[in-house]
Amino acid sequence: MYPTGALIVNLRPNTYTAARHLTLCIKPLKDSSGANIYLEKTGELKLLVRDGDHGPGQVRCFGFEQAGLFVEATPQQDISRRTAGFQYELSGRRAGSDLHALPAPCRPCSDTEVLLAVCTSDFVVRGAIQAVTHDPERQESAIHLQVSRLYRQKSSVFRPAPEGGWQGRVTTLLECGVRPGRGEFLFSGHMHFGEARLGCAPRFEDFQRMYRDAEARGLNPCEMGVE
Repeated sequence: MYPTGALIVNLRPNTYTAARHLTLCIKPLKDSSGANIYLEKTGELKLLVRDGDHGPGQVRCFGFEQAGLFVEATPQQDISRRTAGFQYELSGRRAGSDLHALPAPCRPCSDTEVLLAVCTSDFVVRGAIQAVTHDPERQESAIHLQVSRLYRQKSSVFRPAPEGGWQGRVTTLLECGVRPGRGEFLFSGHMHFGEARLGCAPRFEDFQRMYRDAEARGLNPCEMGVE
């Protein structure tokens, strides 16, 4: 007999943080099958992931305080084994957190956003774009970087390069239309399901201007080298 019924999954952070400040994202595993996943709140269900719907970019995010997950086995015609699974991430609230993927923004960051990003991002590097490759299936672009200065990284996205410095790649939305550009940029962003997602990327000389202007007014949220 194929399993039937459903499970309610309630996720909790391992540190005390107000739920209203958290975003929960789920991503079905590549071979996940046999169940639908819903957002459940006070008995109402909203479909997040349909059985078998685990294509590229199938990430769903919502405010952590909204509810739990309802995982329901789907009817099957045979008794072959099926396993439903997903990854999840809990993170601080980001703009636009709702029932959709959290994309890297295409619009340029403001001066204030850049200065905050260098203090709070998972990675911050100074470097140049070596190449840009596009993946229409995943609706993503990969930006391959040659890094001259590594300010911060939480995961080993950027590794030592044979010719010196570091190299690595970050991803963004295909619709952003990223192209290789000359000169150096300051790249910052966050890790999302093991991938480095681009946030802000001003030209480095523009970042130097922003930083020095803020420093002169005593408005820098943190300190870092800008030479």
